[in-house]
Amino acid sequence: MMDDQREFVLQSCRDNDIKFIRLWFTDILGFLKSFAITVEELEQALEEGQGFDGSAIEGFARVDESDMVAFPDPSTFALLPWRPRERGVARMFCDIQHPDGTPFEGDPRYVLKRQLKRATDLGYTFYVGPELEFFYFKSSEAPETLDKGGYFDLTPLDVASDLRRETIMLLEEMGIGVEYSHHEVAPSQHEIDLRYTDALTMADNAMTYRLVVKEVALANNVYATFMPKPLANENGSGMHTHQSLFKGDENAFFDENDEYHLSPIAKSYMAGMLKHAPEFTLVTNQWVNSYKRLVPGYEAPVYLTWARRNRSDLIRVPEYRKGKEMSTRIEYRAPDGACNPYLVFAVMLAAGLEGIEKEYPLGAPTEENVFELSQDDRKARGIEVLPGSLKEAIEAFSNSDFARRALGDHVYESLLKNKTIEYDQYRRHVTDYEMDRYLAVL
Repeated sequence: MMDDQREFVLQSCRDNDIKFIRLWFTDILGFLKSFAITVEELEQALEEGQGFDGSAIEGFARVDESDMVAFPDPSTFALLPWRPRERGVARMFCDIQHPDGTPFEGDPRYVLKRQLKRATDLGYTFYVGPELEFFYFKSSEAPETLDKGGYFDLTPLDVASDLRRETIMLLEEMGIGVEYSHHEVAPSQHEIDLRYTDALTMADNAMTYRLVVKEVALANNVYATFMPKPLANENGSGMHTHQSLFKGDENAFFDENDEYHLSPIAKSYMAGMLKHAPEFTLVTNQWVNSYKRLVPGYEAPVYLTWARRNRSDLIRVPEYRKGKEMSTRIEYRAPDGACNPYLVFAVMLAAGLEGIEKEYPLGAPTEENVFELSQDDRKARGIEVLPGSLKEAIEAFSNSDFARRALGDHVYESLLKNKTIEYDQYRRHVTDYEMDRYLAVL
């Protein structure tokens, strides 16, 4: 099978006049990394991998052990349709290995693969469908919006809808399925929803999606950002992630006789996520700015609750429609689009599988708007809260044996170190708010 895929890649390069192949991979923070080889080097790279210096990549090797090998995954081969057609450019995602051929523990793709193997060993396939929100601004210098639209608005002279259309066309040219797109709640905020697929393919697709959104924006002299909260008094951008487990062709989350049409497996999976959510929030929401989005009043979750209809909950269960058993799923609403999708899918799956393995019980749903409950009511119901700042997320993560097991020692320690440095830098920074508020009066 692998030989067939390699021959397909080589033949595709010949048929499409490809000169350069970009080898893509991701650092622990979710930034896409790349270097290019010429088509003349492709066959050897497919057989032996391509060596590179890993010491320059965040969370990879130390300088004294910097040699890494990028091994292209031929199943991810795709042409880059925004590049010239003559002497064109293609890409493949890579698995990162040590020179001896063993997987590199710090490769986020490998971290996800480890959890997917765990699911496979239990008989499950993990499917995800993320909703990635973003903003278009006139430039990267200031958050100046392109429109004053709101949820599902079709604004006059809608430049952004043309940008979304062009983005979707490019994604589909690359073999990435799109369900639909629309204007989001905030001015100049948009969403393009990818068609659900297996988690590894979706993580690759999400990385590609973010790049294509930005490429199309820059080609049209605007700027696209997945920053969680660029506008102080508007909704932030999330990555609500729909997920389900299948056993063969059957949805393991569906139970026809249950009040919520959720199987015991689905309920234990949800309970596992709710139990461990504070510990892995550093992964799903890794930036100082992420916690400006996770505040009451802006449709972002804060409390560890679940429900069917209430979008203030951390986990939402979309309504069941008769005959749509295959669509039974849960929606985890905390992540933002500036995350590392490989690590996010890995920790969510790890938490859910732990809930299944240990048969965690799921509490009752909270259909009321949790933001409107008093503190005493929330305390009486045992409703807990997500970390409220990067500092709190670091503390929960640093005390988590679960997070260490889910990510592996290398990624766990590298991420903890990186985020601690970020928070230390942030708390020393004097903001515009402080200058405006205090300078003239203190």
